[in-house]
Amino acid sequence: MSVTLGLSVAGLTARAAFVAGLAIAALLLTGWRKPARAEPRSPRGAGDRAAAGVVVEHHDTPLYRRPGPIRRVLAAAASGGIGVLSGVLGAIVIAFGIAFAVIWLTNLLQQ
Repeated sequence: MSVTLGLSVAGLTARAAFVAGLAIAALLLTGWRKPARAEPRSPRGAGDRAAAGVVVEHHDTPLYRRPGPIRRVLAAAASGGIGVLSGVLGAIVIAFGIAFAVIWLTNLLQQ
């Protein structure tokens, strides 16, 4: 069983250039759009406009309290569990890749 790619270097280069051209065209088309919040143009020196504002109420926030020891222990355990889980998943992916490479190379040597 052999796998061959049906793409030449020239064909791959042409496809990459086509995709790059489409990306540039998309950037140009999005650049011509009007801004979402267009300001009305006013002539210079026009009279003062009335200042429009919103009344804002200020409230005091509660003071910061450090988390308790139980919450810190739970956070440390959870982060350790996430680390172990990601390590196990990474090891599985790497082991699968190595096994695939060994099998593939062994099949190449047997031909």
